[in-house]
Amino acid sequence: MSTEHVGPGVEVAVVTGLSGAGRSTAAKCLEDLGWFVVDNLPPELISTMVELGAQARGAISKVAVVMDVRSRAFTEDLSSIIKDLDARGYKPRVLFLEATDDVLVRRFEHVRRGHPMQGEGRLVDGIKSERSLLMPLREEADLILDTSTLSVHQLRAKIEDAFGSDAGTSTRVTVLSFGYKYGLPMDADLVMDVRFLPNPFWIPELKDQTGRDEDVRNYVLSQEGADEFLDRYHELLRLIGAGYRREGKRYLTLAVGCTGGKHRSVAISEELSRRLSDEDGMAVKVVHRDLGRE
Repeated sequence: MSTEHVGPGVEVAVVTGLSGAGRSTAAKCLEDLGWFVVDNLPPELISTMVELGAQARGAISKVAVVMDVRSRAFTEDLSSIIKDLDARGYKPRVLFLEATDDVLVRRFEHVRRGHPMQGEGRLVDGIKSERSLLMPLREEADLILDTSTLSVHQLRAKIEDAFGSDAGTSTRVTVLSFGYKYGLPMDADLVMDVRFLPNPFWIPELKDQTGRDEDVRNYVLSQEGADEFLDRYHELLRLIGAGYRREGKRYLTLAVGCTGGKHRSVAISEELSRRLSDEDGMAVKVVHRDLGRE
């Protein structure tokens, strides 16, 4: 998508994804952020809604459309309309919500509802069909959120971070530390493995500290290869960030992993975040997924 905004001052967001993945929560959050939200509008009417917003002389400056598979010819129509809006300068941001099959099954069973694509089959069949149908849209989405392990409050926080008043002006980079023993982050765009560095866990005076503590930070960053690693990745991310902006991509999640997510990945994430914060066109935050989990 183009990064040049030539539309008449109206921000456009499209919220879609798997049934049960949190679209209703996302819609409520966007309303709280001042977006004009329309739920399940037929794809062919989206352009009309955006044009009406553009003609409202500032009364409507943010339009969010929540879409699901209840709209027939959903994927093909929506994809073409998103491309049309982009060509006309509105730069629609596409948020795709998903979750694992087992989580979706539990959610549907909890509310005792059938899946919209289940038909006469099983619930898992409906989920599988919908996931397949939405795959092309997922691949074109600006931001993909896996809500499998997110509470309602955590999902709202992510929506607020992505679509708040200062969102969309730069590439929003999340540097996420994690521990490999707890599994890879599902929403990572890039993964850095820093297990090649010596582990402070084996240093008695450092074991109970974290990568946020000065002693651990100094130990990790002073190791052979650490500074060169950071320099090389910083340069790589500068190139990637510039490419993301040219393509209109607004979100980048960089996962940094060590064994337990307590020492090396935390220290490297903090330092990399500090370096990236000096870059123009990047809004950077650091998140430590597994810190305190032991």
